[in-house]
Amino acid sequence: MWTVIYIAPSAKIAERIQQRLTDEGFLVKVREAKVSKQYEILVPESEVHEVQEVLGTILH
Repeated sequence: MWTVIYIAPSAKIAERIQQRLTDEGFLVKVREAKVSKQYEILVPESEVHEVQEVLGTILH
C-alpha cells in the first residue's frame, strides 16, 4: 500500500523531492492532489519511517 508522506505546493518541488528520494533508493510516486494544485508524494508503507528521516534532510 502507498502512503502520502508529503504534500508539495508545486509540480517542480514534487519532482525535485521525487528525484532526491529516488536517488536514495526509494520507490516514489507523485500524484496531483484532489484539492487545489498541490502534489502528493507517496512511498510504500513499509518504507515510511526511513523516507521520513531522509525527507527531513531534504527539506531543511
